[in-house]
Amino acid sequence: MDHYRKSLLSLHGAVMLMGLSAVSGRFLSVPAISIAAGRVVCSSALLLLLVLISKQELNLDRKQDYGVVVLAGLVLAVHWSTFFLSIQKSSVAMGTITFSAFPLFLTILEPLVFRELPSRKSIVCACILVVGVLITIPEFSGENQITTGALWGLVSSFSYAILSLFNRYLSRKYNALVVCLYEQATAAVVLFPAFFLLPCRWDAVNIAGIAVLGFVCTALAHCLYVHAQKHVKAQTAGIVSGMETVYGILYAMLLLGEYPTAREWLGGAVILFASLASGI
Repeated sequence: MDHYRKSLLSLHGAVMLMGLSAVSGRFLSVPAISIAAGRVVCSSALLLLLVLISKQELNLDRKQDYGVVVLAGLVLAVHWSTFFLSIQKSSVAMGTITFSAFPLFLTILEPLVFRELPSRKSIVCACILVVGVLITIPEFSGENQITTGALWGLVSSFSYAILSLFNRYLSRKYNALVVCLYEQATAAVVLFPAFFLLPCRWDAVNIAGIAVLGFVCTALAHCLYVHAQKHVKAQTAGIVSGMETVYGILYAMLLLGEYPTAREWLGGAVILFASLASGI
């Protein structure tokens, strides 16, 4: 099996785990920022252990790269905080569907950053994804809770597009574990004060949920995702990540009994079509 196919398999495995993480936004009874903080604190600890065991080189080649990886960590903190906020304001389906609009942002940003021409297929698939997102939004009103959640989801998708560009640059120069550790640790430092500033009820269920979210759905999934980008473009990774919406909705149905509305079903079907078409 060639490197490209292995990278695609890693990418799909990562997306399946990321889809499971969306359910925690509804399952855990703590604020969205606290969920994001717990997630990165747990994942950072595991990543540090893995880096030490594998004896990876932590020093970066250039001083500028430290700035790049720290900026990526700040964007990561914004992405996960707004992602969980979107889900808590609306639903798992709405949060994941609006998040999946980020391939559109990638289609615009990636050619500008890396001086590449976007493929016609990427442009078409990204536009189809956006149509799917627009179908799901009931009305464009700030007073509607679902719409508010959708807007936070779009902020999350934009920040994720920027993070994907950072990862494409960093993954070509450094080991995926090292990149993930720097990003997660930066996000952990930024979000750690949330534990003290926001009221939380840290019972056994919330603690266990945060641990699974951080160790499995974050550390493992993020490493697989960054590693996959060594041999695939950020646009390709972005389109495949549209499947996270489908996985998230399925998990919500099975674990929470949360069923999408007709509009969300239709929008999700459009997004699934675009993802499959891109994969083919």
